[in-house]
Amino acid sequence: MNVNYSVLERQYKKYQSEYEEAALRAMRSGWYILGNELKKFEDNFAAFHGMTYCIGVGNGLDALRLAVEAMEIGKGDEVIVQANTYIATALAISEAGAVPVFVDTDAFFGIHSDLLEKAITSKTKAIMVVHLYGQPCEMDKILAIAKEYKLRVIEDCAQAHGASYKGKLIGTFGDVGCFSFYPTKPVGALGDAGAVVTNDNVLAERISMLRNYGSRMKYQHEVLGMNSRMDEIQAAILGVALKYVNQGNSERKKVAAAYLEGIHNAKIILPKIKPETKHVFHIFPILCDERDRLYEFLEKQGIHTQIHYPIPCHLAKCYQELGYQVGDIPIAEHYASTELSLPIYVGITKEEISYVIDRINQFE
Repeated sequence: MNVNYSVLERQYKKYQSEYEEAALRAMRSGWYILGNELKKFEDNFAAFHGMTYCIGVGNGLDALRLAVEAMEIGKGDEVIVQANTYIATALAISEAGAVPVFVDTDAFFGIHSDLLEKAITSKTKAIMVVHLYGQPCEMDKILAIAKEYKLRVIEDCAQAHGASYKGKLIGTFGDVGCFSFYPTKPVGALGDAGAVVTNDNVLAERISMLRNYGSRMKYQHEVLGMNSRMDEIQAAILGVALKYVNQGNSERKKVAAAYLEGIHNAKIILPKIKPETKHVFHIFPILCDERDRLYEFLEKQGIHTQIHYPIPCHLAKCYQELGYQVGDIPIAEHYASTELSLPIYVGITKEEISYVIDRINQFE
């Protein structure tokens, strides 16, 4: 049997007629940038989160970068962020001119809230939390620290659409919630797209200007902006994807439950679920001290997995000037050398799930 890590075509086919109808509607409208489809999706995505504003942008990285810039965080400022995240999280800070200050992670792959205060300096302006793999961070403690030190909170929700912490959706705790709609995400486009949600009208207005060349009115450029606008076709497609996000999350949670119940191998550490959270399992991460050998073993069995992420941000070549060394952020480094992500997606079959479980249990 061959089990791919992800098969996007299965979700597309499940809702094919709706996707195609939405795309054709956008194409036939004759208006392709900043039109009615985007406005409709922004309104619906804001309402889904119970937020006042949603600003559609080009991708998840731009969502984070525009949020940082809208907060007027830049040269000479620092933003605290966990080291075990995709590089885009850190790049957003750097592209805005600020410096990422990396801290370690907790047992649930989120930012380690006990380490935040030690990382705060007079230059710190914000904490950027990442709800990694679909599991929310410990927002109560993070918000309390941010309030005490008068820091902004930016939520990177790229992998956690629909996840919640103590009954409240992620993306609604901080000053802004930033989303990626990369095709594999719980709400996925058929291309690149992103968005920012907020209740802050000042931030919403700034982000709206920044995404559109720094302009509120055509040819009147008030600030140095950029071009990062979600197009009408992607907005229309995302309107369909948003309708089914809870259904997709439920389907992946069932896959995760099967893995958690069925995998019994002393060499494998299964992911922990934080109490009082709704984990949406965008990714199902396992840990194995012999990760590379396990990867090769599963490949030979026709099971394709991925590693998230083999090099933690603080050790990436692009950040070598910050001076971090191997051993500085040990838990993140341990995850980087032991994490392996199993197939989990809308449309994966029971037979495929059982095959993955059986083969992992056979690993010696």
